[in-house]
Amino acid sequence: MSRDCCGGVQRKVNRTMHLKEFLIRNGTDKDIMELILFLATQVHQVRKGFITTVRKIPVEEQTVNTFGEEQMALDIYADAVFISGLKNSRLVRYIATEEQRSIIEVEGAKNDFGVVIDPLDGSSLIDVNLCVGSIIGIYKGNVLAKGSSMIAALYFLYGPLTTLTFTTGSGVHEFAMDEKGNFRLKHQDMKIPDGKIYAPGALRKDYLPAHAKWIETLEQEGYKLRFSGCFVADVHQILHKGGVFTYPGFRGKENGKLRLLYEANPMGRIIHEAGGAVSNGRTDILSIVPESIADRTPVYIGSKREIGLIEKFMTQG
Repeated sequence: MSRDCCGGVQRKVNRTMHLKEFLIRNGTDKDIMELILFLATQVHQVRKGFITTVRKIPVEEQTVNTFGEEQMALDIYADAVFISGLKNSRLVRYIATEEQRSIIEVEGAKNDFGVVIDPLDGSSLIDVNLCVGSIIGIYKGNVLAKGSSMIAALYFLYGPLTTLTFTTGSGVHEFAMDEKGNFRLKHQDMKIPDGKIYAPGALRKDYLPAHAKWIETLEQEGYKLRFSGCFVADVHQILHKGGVFTYPGFRGKENGKLRLLYEANPMGRIIHEAGGAVSNGRTDILSIVPESIADRTPVYIGSKREIGLIEKFMTQG
């Protein structure tokens, strides 16, 4: 037994263990295992696009997606990689991505899985060479379901290391890609430690009263501001170092900015499994039934103490 980077006492980590071996040893359902391993192969194509797409198309070239948001060239590329791969593999029946207007149904699907995908979170940071990521949630069937019913959630982070962090409902585990492109175990059974980091989105001048009071309280308690502009990267830091990420509801966008299906639910499922919490400021996000794939939500995600505090302030008004 030893103390890991996340502040908990953990089993000794076998850093030579490959992803497939780990999934087998942990008794992962064979269909879920096949899907996770397949998604891990798609990362090679996404990373390749960072080079080839930037070389062929100016990275700052933008279009607008079906929700009226600016798309970078690499958003479109990553979206196509995941959709075409999943269609060809027929490992899932339903695909919903942040770049598409409607849910895609795959003909002749082998499994009754639904996946939700943010293909490239933080893509606006690529031209300044900062971390970006891909976020994926897996459901049994329909994706318009509570986040708590998700059977697996994972994210890839493309930084100095390419990492995979996932849960299938039995702990949160992190793998890093080696020089041969294999994912090897890095951290097992991760738990959020106590920490004083806060990553706040939105402009301070637009904060709503309860949120402003919460931020002031954190600052008075000595929390350090760490915000990159990539949701998955910022939450990854919280998972390792403790604290809280928020992109709240604010004046003009009281329903928040982040997507419930593609961002809040998968990341919330992982953080919840790691001993943390996720909230819209009033209730557990994972308990919300989505009305549409376009739903947005305020997000507070991280350690339970900070989440409990914002819910207290919101209740008090």
